Amino acid sequence: MTKNIKLGKVFIKHFKARVEGNRNLESKFRERVALFLEDRQSPTLKDHKLSGKLNNHRSFSITGDYRVVYIEEEKEILFLFVDIGTHNQVYK
Repeated sequence: MTKNIKLGKVFIKHFKARVEGNRNLESKFRERVALFLEDRQSPTLKDHKLSGKLNNHRSFSITGDYRVVYIEEEKEILFLFVDIGTHNQVYK
């Protein structure tokens, strides 16, 4: 079963501002997205459901502080990446 990722407008904007140009972070992002598509349950990702105003979102770890916030569309097996950044940036 193929899984697809769609990038939201805010995600793209924040990726360009917060990640793009940082080779180490870009590399870690690609590595973690590949792992995410292969095995979302991997402990390395620390994937978890969010609460509060983001209660219909989930998050996984890129580094110790950088996260990807996403929404899972189960009907289409689609993951919409909605934000990326440090813990404080994405959970403000």
